[in-house]
Amino acid sequence: MLLQFKIQLHNIAKPPVWRKVLVPAHFSFDKFHSVIQEAFGWYDAHLYQFSPKGFNSSPQIGIPDDSGWDDEEIINSKKIKLSEIFTEKGQKFTYIYDFGDYWQHNITLEEIKRGTAKKAELLDGKGACPPEDCGGAGGYEWMREVLSNPENKEYESMKNWLGMEENETWDVAYFDKEATTIAVKSV
Repeated sequence: MLLQFKIQLHNIAKPPVWRKVLVPAHFSFDKFHSVIQEAFGWYDAHLYQFSPKGFNSSPQIGIPDDSGWDDEEIINSKKIKLSEIFTEKGQKFTYIYDFGDYWQHNITLEEIKRGTAKKAELLDGKGACPPEDCGGAGGYEWMREVLSNPENKEYESMKNWLGMEENETWDVAYFDKEATTIAVKSV
């Protein structure tokens, strides 16, 4: 069985940032996390969680914390398959990446298809994924505002932080489908 998902960053618009992927239903949530990381260009540098409606909704699927601070039981993402949760077309779930920046991704199961595959596949996408550690949706909007005005006092330092060349601009619509397809297939 194959699951077709649309995954869209919450609170990012003009343009929206989304990816559509086809994933084998036998993949664990941990492997699905890796697919999402590659599809969006994240660096897998932070914690993550899957749940129906974000924090405080159950089941919570992620990396269990042995510190004892979290009273909620977390289902180990390496031990639960997508097929155990995703059973109906139209089903929605939330993926949160980086609990500080709080990148919330809205996941919709668009199709359940017959067939088998060993690898995930990128089907489509839109919009440039925000850079890692830019401060979440609000920080990304601020970053875009700074980069749209060369007269802004933080313009040069922002470009330096992003590693941009002198004449390079941030293209909010940029999406390299070919490179992302290869990245997703590498999982």
